[in-house]
Amino acid sequence: MKQKNTTPLPKRLLDKFAPTFSEGGKLSWLHSFYEAMETFFYVPTDVTKKGSHVRDCNDMKRTMFMVIIALIPTILFGMWNIGFQRIDGADFTIWQNFWYGFWQMLPSILVTYVVGLSIECAFAQIRKEEVNEGFFVSGILIPLIIPIGTPLWMTGLATAFAVVVGKEIFGGTGMNIFNPALLARLFIFFSYTSSISGEAVWFSDARTGATPLGELANTGTTNVSMLDAFIGTIPGSIGETSTLCILLGAIVLLATGTASWRTMISVFVGGLVMGGVLNLLAPADLTGATEVQKYMALPAWQHLLLGGFAFGAVFMATDPVTSAQTNCGKLIVGFMIGALAILVRVFNTGYPEGMMLAIIFMNALAPVVDHYVVQANVSRRNRRAKKTINA
Repeated sequence: MKQKNTTPLPKRLLDKFAPTFSEGGKLSWLHSFYEAMETFFYVPTDVTKKGSHVRDCNDMKRTMFMVIIALIPTILFGMWNIGFQRIDGADFTIWQNFWYGFWQMLPSILVTYVVGLSIECAFAQIRKEEVNEGFFVSGILIPLIIPIGTPLWMTGLATAFAVVVGKEIFGGTGMNIFNPALLARLFIFFSYTSSISGEAVWFSDARTGATPLGELANTGTTNVSMLDAFIGTIPGSIGETSTLCILLGAIVLLATGTASWRTMISVFVGGLVMGGVLNLLAPADLTGATEVQKYMALPAWQHLLLGGFAFGAVFMATDPVTSAQTNCGKLIVGFMIGALAILVRVFNTGYPEGMMLAIIFMNALAPVVDHYVVQANVSRRNRRAKKTINA
């Protein structure tokens, strides 16, 4: 009796076409793309040839996929908020607003993935390497941290810059110094400032209105309810408005061990401490105070609910590649990110959102912080060893 083939049909199809994409096949120049698709759906069967290693099913692709799962609440809410923020959006049903936002956001997601993965596959094929998995997350982060009004050609150009300059010239995923998604936003901000600042870019139609941080930068105060800021029914980047959804994602990342709690918590602590210091330095009487002095008086905890602070703390600062690697270094880098973000917000009125610059700056300093943490540990152990020998 012929034994029944229990291999799933998709796997049988992938195995059938494998020779076509392998070396010597007609489509061997697409081998990196084929390998990326195969290992996206199935755990790689490759084994380590030398040395002792422990392997499990949680490879890089599945780790990246866990981050995407953590982003789902933020993505779904962001789509709904796009529709809610349009003219008369509050008069439509939840589903009408959601589908409106879905179709507004989908082209941006498709552009980032098509452009980014095409470049990743091209570099992998040239180097005869496997496709790096990091862009699975970067491809969804980029649309979440830029305004909904960003033109698609600009999104594609920023994505190309982030992948080529931010990753591939350093050797690909795991070798990059800066967070690629933030580099895309940085590229748009400095190259096309009018497309990421102002009142109209945060909406998908003719409606205009300043973000809460924009109001604070211009007047030193904001009329936005902190409850609305926590829930996310305010204008802003698609993924950064709802602190509630971001915290749900943080729970997923921490529960699965995907993100470092040291980095995440220390960012919030740094923001609270710096906000508290500025509160102490703010004048008691704000009558006749400047915009900056009024901004300094903003309660420290409110900073955590506004702009991209929470999103940056949960999904950007915790990037395992660009953040610090030592435990003590994670605490230091996270604290400095939170503190610098508040400093930039309050004192740089031309750039109300300080989280991006704070993370990029500390990405550059993270290796230095790790170096001195390691050297301090080495020095401490040397002193301990000398004491033991002398005793």
